[in-house]
Amino acid sequence: MSYEEKRAWVYAAVAVVVPVVYAVTMFGRLAGTDVTRISYALPLLIAAGVGIVANMLTTMLIGAPKGARHSDERDADIFRHGTHVGYFVLATGVVGAFLLTLAGAAHFWIANALYLAFVLDALVSSIVKIVAYRRGF
Repeated sequence: MSYEEKRAWVYAAVAVVVPVVYAVTMFGRLAGTDVTRISYALPLLIAAGVGIVANMLTTMLIGAPKGARHSDERDADIFRHGTHVGYFVLATGVVGAFLLTLAGAAHFWIANALYLAFVLDALVSSIVKIVAYRRGF
């Protein structure tokens, strides 16, 4: 498994684990509570920060063999393709958050829709990259 593929797996794992912990925390607070009274900003910022730091740390921990950080043309094409597909997912999610804003939804739902868009972007782009490495591009 190449270094770039390992990075895609790490990115996918973090894109699943951190948001699941955040979602469990938020759904626990949602039970029987008005969303306008839920304190979501700090947990959302913590989840985003933990996701970024976890990606950096785990990428450093998997380590790259000497010279492996130099990607070849195939790695660059796979990265570009996965990123482009992820951007379409992100754009769709942002449109959803925009529609929530226009509908006058609570800030809780708008912020979480944006977070979900970023999470799905990370997950989908990672999956596309992993599939491209496994099945060819």
